[in-house]
Amino acid sequence: MQIHKAIFVLLLLTASAALFVADAQAPKAPAKDAPKAAAPAAKAAPGAAKAAPKGGATQVQANLGQLMKGILYINANVIFAAQGTDPAKYPQAKDASVSTDALSSTYGKWEAVENSSLAIFEAANLLSLPGRKCANGRNVPITNADWPGLVQGLRDAAMVSLKAGQAKNQDKVLDAADAITTACANCHDKYREKTPRCM
Repeated sequence: MQIHKAIFVLLLLTASAALFVADAQAPKAPAKDAPKAAAPAAKAAPGAAKAAPKGGATQVQANLGQLMKGILYINANVIFAAQGTDPAKYPQAKDASVSTDALSSTYGKWEAVENSSLAIFEAANLLSLPGRKCANGRNVPITNADWPGLVQGLRDAAMVSLKAGQAKNQDKVLDAADAITTACANCHDKYREKTPRCM
């Protein structure tokens, strides 16, 4: 009951903050007596910061290594851990709502396998966003002929893992872990294991 109350309060605060931000960003009509704004300068001053993209525009912040470590590495490890221990047998953490182990968290056990599979699938889409850099500053090779196939291989592996989680079948998790390992290795062999990385 305590967790439900905390979640309700968190949702209420989030909704309130979203309404506040939306109101603050909404265009306002100028006051009747307000002076007219000065005409914009023809050229921005040298070194001026670029305008931030509009809220709905796709934005890239992480380099490829950070994306791998922050999303793919963590979620693939959930699948790999589920090979050795049946996710249904994972004990829930003492404070599951803040557990850093997905399998023992509030959304743990087989649900964690499903969620991590979906995170891997969605993260595969992030691998092809324009503007992302490799850790060494080179562009991610999204225009290379093999890149779309390598990304699709990761999506396909994530779907094998999702089906294993939905079936709650540990034998299928072994197949899923193998599919994820293969998809990662196919890309890493060409773009990570060589110097310079990302070619």
